[in-house]
Amino acid sequence: MIIPTDLTSFLELIRQHGDAAYSLMFAYASGHSLLFAMFAGYAAHAGALSVGPLIAVCWLGSFTGDVVRFWIGRRFGTRWLRSFPRLERAVDTAVQLASRHHVWMILIHRYPHGIRGVAGFAYGVSPMPWSTFLALNFVAAGIWACAVVAAGYAFGRVSEKVMTQASSGLGVVMLVAFLGLSWLLSKRLERSLERG
Repeated sequence: MIIPTDLTSFLELIRQHGDAAYSLMFAYASGHSLLFAMFAGYAAHAGALSVGPLIAVCWLGSFTGDVVRFWIGRRFGTRWLRSFPRLERAVDTAVQLASRHHVWMILIHRYPHGIRGVAGFAYGVSPMPWSTFLALNFVAAGIWACAVVAAGYAFGRVSEKVMTQASSGLGVVMLVAFLGLSWLLSKRLERSLERG
């Protein structure tokens, strides 16, 4: 397999290996990878992926990832985190936030970078019942999947009007700028959540 060197070749590779791309997106969505999901939305606009199945895969991946993390938190608590003090602090912060604002936390934890990977463990450690977690997690995973795929798709639509070829340097610069801005916004949201 030849490694693509431009955006057009990369999108063509995704088009040729769609099933593998959806499987990969399921795995990345289970970790709430915003940038990959946004890029997948961009790829859907370019016709390399289908929007409906992409949203479904991201929704299911995000939901499943948090269910697994919730189960681990419920089953093992935080004792297994003692070897990872930084991760333990992040989970403790998420537990405190979840204790006070569990509905809002479940709805927004997928967006800030530092919390999205550990919040599921925190919910499992908290006294939240499985039924409440599953219902809120299902809704939140759907909102997340629709929002990030739609953002990537919208970026593809806007960039199409600006650039003449998908492989132009301007298109790549715009994509990097868009993903960078998304990352910065998630960091700011993370800081404001930690202060709250």
